[in-house]
Amino acid sequence: MARDPFDVLGLPPGFRLDAPTLERAFLSRVARLHPDALGGGGDDDGGLAAEINEARAALANPERRANALLARLGGPGKEADRALPGGFLGHIMEVREEIERDLAASGPEARERWMDWAAARRDEYMARVDVLFAGAGDPPAGASLVEIRRELNAWRYLERLVEQLDPGYNPAIADW
Repeated sequence: MARDPFDVLGLPPGFRLDAPTLERAFLSRVARLHPDALGGGGDDDGGLAAEINEARAALANPERRANALLARLGGPGKEADRALPGGFLGHIMEVREEIERDLAASGPEARERWMDWAAARRDEYMARVDVLFAGAGDPPAGASLVEIRRELNAWRYLERLVEQLDPGYNPAIADW
């Protein structure tokens, strides 16, 4: 995304964004591109429409929205800081071993249980990120932004775990 998705849709930056607000902003921007709104002919080559669609997709996804907000606030990108919260990596490695044992012993019902477990952990990270953004200050403190980045990195790990638990997962075509 070239431009900030909050700016593209004319929304105030924030992690908390409900679906109806996002949809209203999206429809308002798209309506301005309609040929009738442009005086009978549109000069847009599809670039602005694509940008609006990408902004909507970015803000509709909580993880992408958090990354966009962190970038807007001047926080480190995922390429610049790959650190994880303390103890996370060791814990997730133990969990992965437990998942493998459980899948081998129990099959499909174990997969469903672990997907539910990972979804619950994702919700926990989402809630922590929300609290961290709310408490980051104005302007946000650098240490707060680094902490948010680490929580987002752990959240991404959980997203990968959910992807890998999907029975249709194919590592040859994974997009990460």
